[in-house]
Amino acid sequence: MTEWISAAEAASRLGVKQATLYSYVSRGVLARRRGTGGKVSLFDADEVSELARRGRPRRPPGLAGLVIESGLTEIADDRLRFRGVDALDLARESDFEDVCVLLWTGRHPAPAPAPERGSDLAPERGSDLGGWQATDAAVAAGRAAQAALPEGTLPLERLQVIVPALAAADPLRLHFEPPAVIAAGRAIIGGMVDCLPPAARSGEPAGGIAARLWPKLCPGDAPPGLLAALRAALVLLADHELAASTLAARVAASVRADPYAVVATGLGALGGALHGGASLGAEAMLAAARDPAGAPRVVGDLLRRGERVPGFGHFVYQAGDPRAGLLLAMIRKAVPASPRLAVADAVLAETHRRALPEPNIDFALAVLASCAGLITGAGEAVFAVARTAGWLAHALEEYAGSTPLRPRAVYTGPVADGG
Repeated sequence: MTEWISAAEAASRLGVKQATLYSYVSRGVLARRRGTGGKVSLFDADEVSELARRGRPRRPPGLAGLVIESGLTEIADDRLRFRGVDALDLARESDFEDVCVLLWTGRHPAPAPAPERGSDLAPERGSDLGGWQATDAAVAAGRAAQAALPEGTLPLERLQVIVPALAAADPLRLHFEPPAVIAAGRAIIGGMVDCLPPAARSGEPAGGIAARLWPKLCPGDAPPGLLAALRAALVLLADHELAASTLAARVAASVRADPYAVVATGLGALGGALHGGASLGAEAMLAAARDPAGAPRVVGDLLRRGERVPGFGHFVYQAGDPRAGLLLAMIRKAVPASPRLAVADAVLAETHRRALPEPNIDFALAVLASCAGLITGAGEAVFAVARTAGWLAHALEEYAGSTPLRPRAVYTGPVADGG
């Protein structure tokens, strides 16, 4: 009969940290099962003993074999958890600011009652860590920097200019103690949102990050259901383990780049078409279909050109991106009769007919942008603001260490002549 032991016991028998134990799971070295309620990981004692006998598994050379221990995000069994808390539950119940607190400190503030979340009259969530605004001087610098950009510049490109401007106005940016980094994180996220030009002429927005971001991306008012979907999207995108932009940001932090430079590094990688930029491609795909009847043509044209259908499939999730499922469900509940939702459903029907992969969070972001009438590139901006929380959480872990992340390359070039 199989003996099942806890993660703590398995780690003890192997002589490793629990974070290392879970890295073995992600690499397929160890199997595990969920205990009662799905909140406890259990390991086969015989399998652990065999691994202990063989010794620690060697890492393959190069970046592909790089494994980084982290206590932030777990992706396993097609589920996403932040510090052990289900991310989908957080998206339903918590404000984005509270999830930042969870990622940065490990503390999870009690969620506000549903009617209170997002209300201008509600007490600020995460208030134990203070406000979410940059200084007046920093906001002035950020707004001036992005104002010089040409008309039609996408929001992500504006954010890539705003963040260095915010940095120039922060003389304390080279302080790496956790309270200083957290204070910088609040200022960076608040400054990124407040420095974007408004899409609506409705005065200065107030409230939480989601409420302040909406009028920067949409010329119309925020229906409560869609604002809740935007808030959920920020939570769902706050971190995703070692995605490309996060790895880049973490490497920067490991050599003591300041928090603003860490975020700037992440922003540089985020816009790639195979990462955060995929939502822009999905936006364009949905916009190309004027009505549901046009969806088969749009999908077919992409495939005939040999292009990927943006917003479908995911490297990590085998049974579909759970973040997309939740966000699409919230959009359906908010605007069930939306003509743009009908177009999105027609695209989904066509991709299913062609046996393409399931939709991912980039497609769901594009559907939110289409149904809400957000400006072009809004999905990238939501992704960038949200993932800033994760980049800084990973930076905090790196600042606590002392070894730069320096993977080695496996040389495949020409061999020098001997002699």
